[in-house]
Amino acid sequence: MRTGIVLVGGEGRRAGGVEKYLFEFCGKTFIERLIETLRGVVDEIVIVARNKEQCTRFAGFEDVVCISDLRPGLGPIGGLHAGCLAAHGDAVFVVACDMPCINGRVIDTLFESLDDYDAVIPFWNEEMYEPLHAVYRRSAVMDYLREHESLSLRAMIKSLNAKYVDVESFRSVDPKLLTFININHIHDLERFKAEFEAKTGARVED
Repeated sequence: MRTGIVLVGGEGRRAGGVEKYLFEFCGKTFIERLIETLRGVVDEIVIVARNKEQCTRFAGFEDVVCISDLRPGLGPIGGLHAGCLAAHGDAVFVVACDMPCINGRVIDTLFESLDDYDAVIPFWNEEMYEPLHAVYRRSAVMDYLREHESLSLRAMIKSLNAKYVDVESFRSVDPKLLTFININHIHDLERFKAEFEAKTGARVED
């Protein structure tokens, strides 16, 4: 069973106070785009929100479970913990809510590459990884989180038996590697829209 975990709990400080999952691209909010793509590659979707109040904003999505962060203030690793506790599948894809162009074929490839590994992590170089666009074995993550000291995702993936996959290998299914684009600021979104139109020739209409 495959589970998709979407981390939305941030307070949007770098986005000018706006919740990033509400940013719009091509007529849909980021969260709508994420859920639409995930429906095609996972068996269940879990959204990890900051608190119960934030969870109410996702009530309109059918067959999507939203849970509150059980360890607030710990950043993504706290959200990952909550998501893994709620997941029914042992193979989980974890993604941040600021990645509006995730590619189902890329995600499917990550799942298929898990084999006997604890995780499959895309990487750009020896210093730049994509731990929030990666597949993990739920049981391995839970074992790590029982005794971890660091709040760093990098420390976590280094402790796992992880397979690292060069992002360049995904160009055959995602030529522009748009799946890894993340948007932190509203002006980043405007810049991305312009770059998207220039690269693809497609008109972005919100």
